[in-house]
Amino acid sequence: MAMVLGMVAGCKKHEQVALQPDAAAAVSGPFSSQELQQFVALEPIDSHAHAFQSDPVFYGLLKRLHLHMIDILVLDDQNPRYKNIPAWAGSAWGFVRGSDGSAVFCTTFDPYKWNKPGFAAAANRQLDKDFSQGAIAVKIWKNIGMEIKDAKGNYILPDNPVFAPIYKDIAAHHKTLIAHVADPSSSWAPMDPASPDYSYYKENPVWYMYDKPHPASKEQILVARDHVVEMNPNLRVVGAHLGSMEADFNQLGQHLDKYPNFAVDMAARMPYVMMLPHADAIAFMTKYQDKLIYATDNEFSAADKAQAKADEWEATYARDWRFLATNDTVEYLGRKYQGLALPGSVLKKVYHDNAVKWFPGVEPVGK
Repeated sequence: MAMVLGMVAGCKKHEQVALQPDAAAAVSGPFSSQELQQFVALEPIDSHAHAFQSDPVFYGLLKRLHLHMIDILVLDDQNPRYKNIPAWAGSAWGFVRGSDGSAVFCTTFDPYKWNKPGFAAAANRQLDKDFSQGAIAVKIWKNIGMEIKDAKGNYILPDNPVFAPIYKDIAAHHKTLIAHVADPSSSWAPMDPASPDYSYYKENPVWYMYDKPHPASKEQILVARDHVVEMNPNLRVVGAHLGSMEADFNQLGQHLDKYPNFAVDMAARMPYVMMLPHADAIAFMTKYQDKLIYATDNEFSAADKAQAKADEWEATYARDWRFLATNDTVEYLGRKYQGLALPGSVLKKVYHDNAVKWFPGVEPVGK
């Protein structure tokens, strides 16, 4: 760990010291035939995606890429598309059941009802029903810590006692908790056009904490998440989006070292790995190859055109694979980065083995 800590310390706050020269041409677009063959050989799993429309074009993409995925249910009262659990659960279940085993379901519960009588018992009944139908995981989202408040205006944090029976029920069923709590540090900082998250907060100001009165700090939220991990040693917890520690790889490494029941997915945070100095990125990926799980946060909803979205998904998979598996130059937001060319053994863990370990049931029985 000392080697990794020393190597990444200089880029702790991501000053973009890892940007590569523009000399090499960037490789982009879909997989070539040869690239696809190498990608397929990894038996890739996307452990964090959102698909809510059943479509043969999309199923064809999954088959062609030999890709398995976890289809994650979202509940967001700030977004008209994601306010209704039954409607969105039905769409997600429909996608999963039509995927011929390529997709599995991650469910959720309604935290906005946290102060209603019998909240935990009702949530557990719904989760248990989803487990009986094949759900392999449960997600909690950043509205816990960044939106929902009690009567005194205090933010409800992930370790609030009302959630304790739910965590215990998830562990008792040997399922996994996906915890997207907090957000990138840029949410609590002045707007910076150079940040990878700039456009997101411009388009979604409700989640921009810097201008909110008395928000819970990111540190408070992550400490509460850590408390959940500590209090539930038999519960597998996967921190979504590099565990919201994307700006400090020292902190992330310390957490992965400390908690045996904690791993992270890489959904929507590949740019932060790209921004590390090249050797540091290789060292970190190698050091924590058993606890880093490939994921994208790709989305496909009823409003999307299937072929356009399928092309977008493939371009993301191809870019990420080129960055992790080759020494090609890839481009993100107009800046170029040299690929890491990680060994096949590391790639197989990140793309496949770790998902199988942390999400039992992610592949069809007998595969």
